[in-house]
Amino acid sequence: MKLTVSPLTLQLRTPFRVAHGVSDQRRNVLVTLQLDGLTGYGEAAAVPYYGDTQESLSAYLQSLPPLTGDPDDLETWLAVRPPGPHAAQAALDLALHDLWGKRLGQPLVRLFGLAPAPLPPTSFTISIDTPEEMARAARASAYPVIKVKLGPQDPEAALAAIRRATDARLRVDANAGWTPQQALELIPRLEHYDLELVEQPLPVGDVEAYRWLHEELRRKNVKLPIYADESVKTAADVARYAGAIDGVVIKLMKTGGLREALRAIHTARAHGLGLMLSCMVESSLGVTAAAHLAPLCDFLDLDGPLLIANDPFEGLQYQGAHLRLPETPGLGVAPRPGSSLSA
Repeated sequence: MKLTVSPLTLQLRTPFRVAHGVSDQRRNVLVTLQLDGLTGYGEAAAVPYYGDTQESLSAYLQSLPPLTGDPDDLETWLAVRPPGPHAAQAALDLALHDLWGKRLGQPLVRLFGLAPAPLPPTSFTISIDTPEEMARAARASAYPVIKVKLGPQDPEAALAAIRRATDARLRVDANAGWTPQQALELIPRLEHYDLELVEQPLPVGDVEAYRWLHEELRRKNVKLPIYADESVKTAADVARYAGAIDGVVIKLMKTGGLREALRAIHTARAHGLGLMLSCMVESSLGVTAAAHLAPLCDFLDLDGPLLIANDPFEGLQYQGAHLRLPETPGLGVAPRPGSSLSA
């Protein structure tokens, strides 16, 4: 089996600002696996706040030993991956699953035993800006579900402006930008804007802070669900945070791929937690892979391809906020005609 690693630089349609910072491009990594005339595709998203770079992800993938043995024995191949960045492990996981589905002639969603429709609608993300600009972006999107990025500076003003501009379902994401006391003061006020959930209000790694916040909010009779994103990567993290949150955000780039994402989903359900399936800024390759797990989740936040201007892949189709999975084998993605990958 031949493994090829190459840079995949994605240009954003507009600068994207969150609590961690602002960017106008994402430097991801593309993996291809070739076997018996078939090609499996995988993508690794370089996320700076996890310490990943395009170079570090590429170095890990290029250091992997040759892949030998039964090409359909995914569990064995995935189990022997050396420790490394989860996003790089995810790229290999996706490429192996793509090949597996293509060899069997079936889309992954079917091989996972799932029905591909109907899927929950996806949200569209509004990044941090002035309240007026965020309201304009929300109105212009015309999306029925909007995720609002909020920072520590006057988040209520931004949310109030957006709520005046749209009657869409709203979710907010603080990207770990609030202190426990800030969150306790803000969330009861934000509840009045008819939100579905608050994502990652507190810094990563402090499960006891989440437990304290959860208990204090319930004491105040605040029922707005708290979902953990950056704090929860794997099934073990889900179990660790159970009882301190209401739901978890699943991303393939955090779990290390589809297999661990499935384990995290089942662990969350076993603990009575809600599930949102999300993505980093990824092309249609990475997001389509994630969407094969969408039937298992309550909420979707799979707008990555909508944020980039040079998506080199075709796969998942958007009909407004509604998603349609490809019916072709494997991930169901292919290089977009006219892109550098199709040359």
